[in-house]
Amino acid sequence: MTKANILRQVIAFQGVHGAYSDKACRAVFPELTTLPCGSFEDTFAAVREGKAQLAMIPIENSSAGRVADIHHLLPTSGLHIIGEHFQKVDHQLLAPKGATLESIKRVHSHVQALAQVRNFLRDHGIEPVNHADTAGAAAEVAEMNDPAQGAIASDLAAEIYGLDTIRGDVHDLAHNTTRFIIMAEEPLDPDPNNGPVVTTFVFRVRSVPAALYKGLGGFATNGVNITKLESYIIDGGFTVAQFYADIEGHPDERSVRLALEELSFFSKEVKILGVYPANGFRDGNE
Repeated sequence: MTKANILRQVIAFQGVHGAYSDKACRAVFPELTTLPCGSFEDTFAAVREGKAQLAMIPIENSSAGRVADIHHLLPTSGLHIIGEHFQKVDHQLLAPKGATLESIKRVHSHVQALAQVRNFLRDHGIEPVNHADTAGAAAEVAEMNDPAQGAIASDLAAEIYGLDTIRGDVHDLAHNTTRFIIMAEEPLDPDPNNGPVVTTFVFRVRSVPAALYKGLGGFATNGVNITKLESYIIDGGFTVAQFYADIEGHPDERSVRLALEELSFFSKEVKILGVYPANGFRDGNE
């Protein structure tokens, strides 16, 4: 099989088959084969090395916040964001055949998933057990075949690993949704005349008073909406912060261009990670 053929057929994700990332891949690209990877770094490498055309990466959840480590990894991934997907997360309490809600004493899952069902577990006196990923937890529970052990995972994981659904939709918040970004080797340059566009970038401000305030002022004066802004420390001395931002608009639009120019004046570096069509979920059309 040639590299070109591989690229047309495969999308990579972190985790094992049955993970929510796997489910997101199948929802957006049902024609592609999903490729499980052990880590986010492995997922990025699969695309760079030609094993996959695309990567599906979870970035934040409406209940549990941002996915750990991902903001640190994106700037050096060597890939570009070309799209986004919002996946409704319907957590299922899974267990081996014969188990009941009363028999389950411990539940295994990823730390993010456990955070999203915290109240349910507390109400039922079930002990949470951290696992590397949701589907891997389901696979392990299937192997243990112990009615006292359960997993929080997807309906796809239940189907793959032969587990029963003891209780469906156990997440604490009804709006439980994960935002994924779709990444590729080559950047996308969508026409803003065809619909709303999102630009994602990272930046580090200079160490001068009010640098962040002044740098972001250009977005206000030029009428550019910042939909997401987060900071995280990137040095051992806790003195250098990098910021991750999503804005509405295309860098070629005059307002966005002027805002980014003003930000650059007060920043050591501004790096665009991707320019891509806004998902219809943002305005309720999906």
